[in-house]
Amino acid sequence: MTTSSSTVAPITDTSLTGFYKDMTVTEKRTFWACATGWALDGMDFMIYPLVIGTIIALWQVDAGSAGLAGTVTLLASAVGGWAAGYLADRIGRVRTLQLTIIWFSLFSLLCAFAQNFEQLLILRALLGFGFGGEWAAGAVLIGETIRPQYRGRAVGSVQSGWAVGWGLAVLAQAALFSLLPAEQAWRWMFAIGALPALLVLYLRAYVKEPQVAVEARAKVTAAGGSRSILAIFQGRILKTTILASLVATGCQGGYYAITFWVPRFLTTERKLSIVGSTGYLATLIIGSFVGYLVGAWFADRFGRRSLFLTFSLGAMVVVLAYTQLPLSNEMLWVLGFPLGFFASGYFSGMGAFLTELFPTSLRGSGQGFCYNFGRGVGALFPFLVGYLSQVTTLANAICLFAVFAYVLFFAAAYALPETRGRVLSADE
Repeated sequence: MTTSSSTVAPITDTSLTGFYKDMTVTEKRTFWACATGWALDGMDFMIYPLVIGTIIALWQVDAGSAGLAGTVTLLASAVGGWAAGYLADRIGRVRTLQLTIIWFSLFSLLCAFAQNFEQLLILRALLGFGFGGEWAAGAVLIGETIRPQYRGRAVGSVQSGWAVGWGLAVLAQAALFSLLPAEQAWRWMFAIGALPALLVLYLRAYVKEPQVAVEARAKVTAAGGSRSILAIFQGRILKTTILASLVATGCQGGYYAITFWVPRFLTTERKLSIVGSTGYLATLIIGSFVGYLVGAWFADRFGRRSLFLTFSLGAMVVVLAYTQLPLSNEMLWVLGFPLGFFASGYFSGMGAFLTELFPTSLRGSGQGFCYNFGRGVGALFPFLVGYLSQVTTLANAICLFAVFAYVLFFAAAYALPETRGRVLSADE
């Protein structure tokens, strides 16, 4: 079995925004649905890291346990992502996306009513199950809908929605913690995480199932059934599954080691208030947003693999400087931009890359498993950073795990082929 089509579409217009004006109505509707979903997904996930200091103070939770809640969320998302990917191959990308959005919106709302840390831990785990599924279904949906010559930029631009969602979470934090006492503000933060449920109405009305997926499911049904959930571990596709899972582990492990603990790093080791740290996080978020857009352009212009190699090296250098050099707070503020840029921009190539690696009949399962396997292993990093920070500085703990992750990311990406421009087929 081949891992993807060998047909490659020529890419003539490589400008950052050139893809959008030439997209069809169907492509644009799918683009905005997935971009909005990913923004709200990012907002939901980043709410907990932003209120972690308040949770620690109110419920007397140690840093390791607080990090465990982030880890449990991501571990559950790994299971949810694989399950949703398989479900997307069985019942469709759009239906699966609707189900996962409703799921994680509901449990974000329920987090607002948690009465102790144990309840919050369980609710975050259940939220994570839907959170991982949303990415799996949405990434396959847009990857199959957008034409190959625009896929890298379109999927990468959708990824920039995460930075928008992160920014919305930081703005909500600044507003709510200024207007309300901390013991009430954190609950309202989780309550606004229910907003993604409204997106389902748009999905039902305007977003269509990709034709290539419809045809592939019809072929599988005509052949007498569906593929096994374990098919991605068989034959020639096994090597692709292993290497793609390692790529996803490295890129997400580094990202979570940084973004989960930077808010806490700023308020403890840099002695900034919650509101005072907003400007520092804003610089990081702006860098992330620009990184996503540049990464999207880079993925189509130079290739997905080149994006991963370049940005993983850049992320290593900036993380070392951010955490290990004796910088003033002013310099740290400036360095937030390249930190966000390199630690986020490589995600712009992930969706398109995984879409192009796997055959259509296994794309949901393969993409859902690999990305969320990486998310599951990367989920250990918030816990491990928090645990290690009890015997060394938080800066050292962040640096150690982030650099390790980026070395793994670089090595696995180097071992995989370039997929830029590959044409998807229902016959795969």
